[in-house]
Amino acid sequence: MKVLVENASCETVIKNSRFIAEAFMVGNQSEARDVLREQKSRYSDATHVCHAFITGPNAETSGMSDDGEPSGTAGRPMLDVLKGSGITNILVTVTRYFGGTLLGTGGLVHAYGGAVKSVLEICRTEELVEKSAFIFSADYGSYEGIKRIFPAYHISKLNEDYSTDVSVEGEIWTSECPQFSEQIRNFTKGKSSVEFS
Repeated sequence: MKVLVENASCETVIKNSRFIAEAFMVGNQSEARDVLREQKSRYSDATHVCHAFITGPNAETSGMSDDGEPSGTAGRPMLDVLKGSGITNILVTVTRYFGGTLLGTGGLVHAYGGAVKSVLEICRTEELVEKSAFIFSADYGSYEGIKRIFPAYHISKLNEDYSTDVSVEGEIWTSECPQFSEQIRNFTKGKSSVEFS
């Protein structure tokens, strides 16, 4: 399974109707619902805000809505495209501003499915890997050496706070935690230990 690296959006116009497709990173069904609420509020003047989402390490949770479009013409084709993408922990909304021309059921299925395909084409993804948050602190001298080992690990969301000591937090692949922790302890001669969550 893959996950998004960042959110993405694109817009298509079909017979004067605007379709704004947006893809969001979400961790679970609750987060998907929160983002959907924000989208409905943000586009309160739109004709429809349809959605589909998939979450879970094995894409085991999913949901969708036609949001007032004829049954099966929006949410279902959107979800079908998502299922075929191999991406999980994703919510896609397609916001429609009606342009005055009815598209018919076939036209709607094509428009909503196509909008999701278009936004997925520009999405950056990575393999889904279990990650752990970490935090540790070290003196300035030790930290100069510690920084040189970072490229050997899959570290993301790194945040460094330079005060009396250097306080460091971020995320790392869970499988790399034991070796990372041991190297930090060795570099600081046992003065620093890494906490994982």
